[in-house]
Amino acid sequence: MNFSKICVILGLLAMAHAAYSAAQHRTYLRLTEQEFTSLPLDIILQCFVGLILTCYGVVHISGIFKEIRANADLDNKSWDMLSSRQSMYSFNHRGVALYRDRG
Repeated sequence: MNFSKICVILGLLAMAHAAYSAAQHRTYLRLTEQEFTSLPLDIILQCFVGLILTCYGVVHISGIFKEIRANADLDNKSWDMLSSRQSMYSFNHRGVALYRDRG
């Protein structure tokens, strides 16, 4: 198992533990009838560390990113085909009703 997968697993576990700790903290405050102001700093830090670990692992697992180019599909077309817009072709139009055989 490589380092990136370990980072994803540890990050997800850290975030799950932070969520569980936050739920326990809220339950504790309800039982002691205290007002909720914010989560403790250790839970917040654990959540951010888990998020950063998970993001790092996912980015490195995904591999090499490819360049996004808007004209990548135009490289394979000839000059004559550039003005041909196939999305504008319509084969079912109202001319069919006008020029139908009325025999």
